[in-house]
Amino acid sequence: MYTQLLPIIIPVLACVLVGFVWARSGSPFNREFLTRLVMNVGAPCLVLNGMTSLSAGPTEFYRSALIAVWLIGACFVTGALILRAAKQPVRSYVPAVMFGNMGNLGVPLCAFAFGDEGLGVVIGFYIAASVIQFVIGPMIQGRQAAWRTLLTTPIIYAALLGLLLLQTETEIPLALANTVELIGGMTLPLMLIAMGYSLAMFKVSRINTAIGITALRFALGLMAGLLAIEFLELEGVIRGVVLIEACMPVAVFNFLFAARYDRAPEDVAGAILVSTVLSFISLPWLLLWALP
Repeated sequence: MYTQLLPIIIPVLACVLVGFVWARSGSPFNREFLTRLVMNVGAPCLVLNGMTSLSAGPTEFYRSALIAVWLIGACFVTGALILRAAKQPVRSYVPAVMFGNMGNLGVPLCAFAFGDEGLGVVIGFYIAASVIQFVIGPMIQGRQAAWRTLLTTPIIYAALLGLLLLQTETEIPLALANTVELIGGMTLPLMLIAMGYSLAMFKVSRINTAIGITALRFALGLMAGLLAIEFLELEGVIRGVVLIEACMPVAVFNFLFAARYDRAPEDVAGAILVSTVLSFISLPWLLLWALP
């Protein structure tokens, strides 16, 4: 068991730990620069490399993206109903229930667990989640869609280029393919380091609220994932990717939107910290369940 899990878990934890220790040491860290580098350069190359690695063509990408829409949508509807029934602020808490960390944590885990095939499949989840978070997130919390942000997000254009290449069955030149692979390869550790740094900055102000949001995130995500697997009769790598992505902790990006629109950022930060710690604790069992 350990020989199968350690090569997946150790690299992820090591990168997160580097960011966490770096933050605690007080050493200089330009989070704005790192975020821009990942979002504007690294992530588009990662997306393009992943899409050109798809073995089943665009069909596999569309299926992954639609499953991601289902996971997020199911968590949104059910989470909103539960929060309203519990008389909790829906606009403040439901994004944390909807959006798991499909990018910073989910992408590296699926890449390490399933190789290039897993990376190709998880890219659909990553792009769909990113688009929905940039559009729906501000609509829920800030009363207007962030169209400008969406239109200036390079990963969208990388996805469109990737789809064009898939549809036309066009191969990119080897020099460009190697460049995209090299730059995309730096993205996974940088995403995890940035995540570790962010976790070191967060604090739990109200533990009961943090636990409640965490419980909703995991319970609703898991149920939505299992329904997708059962209804679509998913097997192999796609089944494992769905399980991992469905059970991701609260996404770090939720804090940025909560702080921007003043939607209980302290409670969201606490939920991110609690859910991520619990996610790392349960990670071995999740991977054993997800691996073929």
